[in-house]
Amino acid sequence: MDVKDLLITRDTPVGYELQPLKKKAAIQLMGSRLWGRFNPNHWDPVYAGATGLKAPIQTGEMSSAYIAEMCVNHFGAAMFTGARVVCKYIASTLANEVITTHGVVREKIAKGDGFRFVVDVWADNEEGEKKTVGFVEVDVDVDVKGDRA
Repeated sequence: MDVKDLLITRDTPVGYELQPLKKKAAIQLMGSRLWGRFNPNHWDPVYAGATGLKAPIQTGEMSSAYIAEMCVNHFGAAMFTGARVVCKYIASTLANEVITTHGVVREKIAKGDGFRFVVDVWADNEEGEKKTVGFVEVDVDVDVKGDRA
């Protein structure tokens, strides 16, 4: 499926489920400078074990990035022009867990020539344990044909 096929349009209903993404919490990424190399709890199994963790934990920014990627796939450039992302980290993501993002359109509010979409978002692991929860608000301007303006 092409990402263009996922774009939200005027006809997108409340209850629409965004196409999820799956990402592995790879320790190689968790230890990169971009994601918090300063804290060995995020990349060193021995250090993480000594602090009581089962494994190194992923930084919260990584789950937020996965959720943002899912939203960009559906809202395109609108995610970069005034969108609001609110996330709360409710459980640690451990190294090697596979995280799946989810999103469901909760509200569709007419606004100008388009709509403001409010989407409940979350990320969970293979067991369905939620790790990050939140919502996204995005203003999408669309023309009569449903294409991006």
